[in-house]
Amino acid sequence: MSKRIEVAVAILQRPSGEYLLASRPHGKGWAGWWEFPGGKLEAGESAQAALIREAQEELGITPTRMQAWMQRSYDYPATHDAEAKTVRLHFFLVWEWSGELQPLEGQQLTWQAPNQPAVSPVLPANAPILHALSLPAIYAISQLATLGHTRFIQALKHQLDHGLKLLQIREAQLSATELTALSDEVLSLCAPYACRCLLNGEPTLASALGYQGVQLNRHRLMTLLEKPAHLLVGSSCHTLAELQRAQQLQLDFALLSPVLPTRSHPEATPMGWETFAHMIEGLEIPVYALGGMHSKYLPNALASGGRGIAMLSGAWSSV
Repeated sequence: MSKRIEVAVAILQRPSGEYLLASRPHGKGWAGWWEFPGGKLEAGESAQAALIREAQEELGITPTRMQAWMQRSYDYPATHDAEAKTVRLHFFLVWEWSGELQPLEGQQLTWQAPNQPAVSPVLPANAPILHALSLPAIYAISQLATLGHTRFIQALKHQLDHGLKLLQIREAQLSATELTALSDEVLSLCAPYACRCLLNGEPTLASALGYQGVQLNRHRLMTLLEKPAHLLVGSSCHTLAELQRAQQLQLDFALLSPVLPTRSHPEATPMGWETFAHMIEGLEIPVYALGGMHSKYLPNALASGGRGIAMLSGAWSSV
């Protein structure tokens, strides 16, 4: 039976979005593989305290602004230079630190773009985190029915010019012909900006129309047997059971709502940031806050452990 090890892991991020990876030095198991820096928790030590200590010992820095993010368990098999073990990784986003960054344990350090890591191999337990980091902090949801076609397309062009990288098309009122026409137009607009588009609907339809991903409603989520292949898959969740189902299916991300009062569902009781943070604590998939969101609430979502915010009217109100 493999032993279980608790590990604190630092995801150091520059304002540009680049993150730090470190190589495993010679003399350690999996030498030469790349990982986020960190280390084991000592007896009675909290994950955050371990993170700060390990950063000081390995990198010569002291994190000063950080946030607990996702957790992930992974079973490492025995190799010629390492015994079998189960690790529970406590990932922290680290945005600010004091001290001069330096490799104090003979490791190599490199800054990598979130969607194009240029080093390999990466430790298996870290790979899903790289994928999660490629998700932007802002997820926009279409509002064609409210804005009208012309105004929505104008608003979309504006947001693409200002960095929009993730968009959901949710327009259940459209006929099949209308949805096909809108999809062709939107996908053509988004392609030059590398903005990924998801359809709120059936995975087979999303693939047929050329979308990069699909957004599942709660019914599709709870009846799904396995994650659709070759698609970025998100789910819309309102309960802990739904979040756990999204994790069980190893979906790419989830939305949790409503966090704040929302005009689209005025009858729904908002959960608030404290409950949002509590519900996503310890999850192994990234979660966006939805419901009453505006760009000003992005710091709240990040401080609560979320990947970012998903916006309906808030994504287009400033245009």
